[in-house]
Amino acid sequence: MEMVIRLKKIQEFARERMAFDPTGHDYWHADRVAKLAKALYIADYGESNTEALIIIEAAAYLHDTIDDKLVSDIIFSQMEVEQLLDALHLSPASRENILFTIQHMSYSKNLTTQYELSVEGQYVQDADRIDALGAIGIARTFAYGGHANNEIYNPKIPVIDVQNKDDYRNHPSTAINHFHEKLLKLEHSMNTEAGKEIAHERTLFMRQFLDQFMAEWQGNI
Repeated sequence: MEMVIRLKKIQEFARERMAFDPTGHDYWHADRVAKLAKALYIADYGESNTEALIIIEAAAYLHDTIDDKLVSDIIFSQMEVEQLLDALHLSPASRENILFTIQHMSYSKNLTTQYELSVEGQYVQDADRIDALGAIGIARTFAYGGHANNEIYNPKIPVIDVQNKDDYRNHPSTAINHFHEKLLKLEHSMNTEAGKEIAHERTLFMRQFLDQFMAEWQGNI
């Protein structure tokens, strides 16, 4: 099966499942992750390894289709993804690479155990985390915060040091707290040199936003 046909089928699958997501994890998030991960990989390795590129794009488009904060039936969702990959006639190694990446790349999965991803998986993980930063990251933070019924900010709700998935998902928080509890730390978790550079630039932008937010919150002129 030609690469372009495989990619189209993957995109259609992701679009059907994520098109109307209101949390910042919609199809367009996956599309940005796929494009950035591919661009970062090509900058380092070139375009000759088409199998690596389809692994990257597949993992990027599919990574949120099995996220337990977004789907109600993880087992069924994983089965659907496996059926899609079988239909694409990928090599067994590529199929397993994609599945391992999307099952182990998330921030919450790596809070207590650091999973070692493949080279392709590392580019997808970097791109996914970069999309949580900068202007897009700010917009996505407030989209998810609203969906989760979190306040924008409340100085009576303290920032905590998130240690595990339960802390991450269930402790009382605000949109602004999320920057300090997770987002500002992401630049230090990048796998690739280009990822580190982009993440640093976007983190600086977020710090400027937070400085401006707090100045306005405090009523400074």
